[in-house]
Amino acid sequence: MSLELPIPKLRSGKVREVFDLGKALLFVATDRISAFDCILPDPVPHKGAVLNQLSAFWFQRFTFTPNHMVAAQFDLPRELEEFRAQLERRSMIVRKTEPLPVECVVRGYLAGSGWKEYCETGEVCGHKLASGLELASPLPEPLFTPSTKSESGHDRNIDWAECCRILGEETAVRARDISLQIYQAGREHAAQCGIIVADTKFEFGKLDGQLLLIDECLTPDSSRFWPADDYVTGQSPPSFDKQFVRDYLETLDWDKTPPAPSLPDDVIKKTSAKYLEAFRRLTGTALGVEATRA
Repeated sequence: MSLELPIPKLRSGKVREVFDLGKALLFVATDRISAFDCILPDPVPHKGAVLNQLSAFWFQRFTFTPNHMVAAQFDLPRELEEFRAQLERRSMIVRKTEPLPVECVVRGYLAGSGWKEYCETGEVCGHKLASGLELASPLPEPLFTPSTKSESGHDRNIDWAECCRILGEETAVRARDISLQIYQAGREHAAQCGIIVADTKFEFGKLDGQLLLIDECLTPDSSRFWPADDYVTGQSPPSFDKQFVRDYLETLDWDKTPPAPSLPDDVIKKTSAKYLEAFRRLTGTALGVEATRA
């Protein structure tokens, strides 16, 4: 759930601990899970390793765009050797960048906040859609629907004009085009693995004027993954992501503000299994010996 190392910690995110290595950063993905912008009190076993290794898989695969990864497998310095068990498989050395203040969301299907907005206005982030679409309907083409990042509270969907105002038109166009290209490539690979990528979000940072893909990429935390063989329109499909946790929390009398409630053991185990299954399907490999004990 947390980690302290004998090197400077820059911040603790919802999932990642970020440490300063001087010219680079050490990302450590914990087993924390968040929902409705609240960190839940229970860890999901192997989750951090899945996020880290799956991001590394995509970073290595998408050679058409630069990213921040330096290494996901590396020799530990002597002062970190005693933390090997906590760092293995869930750590990544990354370049330092200046993150863009906008999250780049790509939607291929109507779900989540996009579905809610469509029901109210017939639009998604300024994109006018045909009437009569159902929940989980495929969109005619993937939509770029950016949002503002928020340290506390819910992120806010924004339209293209505001995205350009925040980032500048040149950077906004570049981030949009790369996001759509990554989504299309990821969706095509996932389809061969029996997974529908309903939507996903990317983050970018600038380094020496170059735009780099940062943070994570096409993971169960940043994406909606649906099993293709169980997919139907008009209902929320079962998923390989934390929607399973969200659905459970929706059954509780909880106002979605901290402190978040604990999760039952069966929800934790099923969530862990979903993350591991997504990893196995997408990469074609199991997540080391730990996956066999999940």
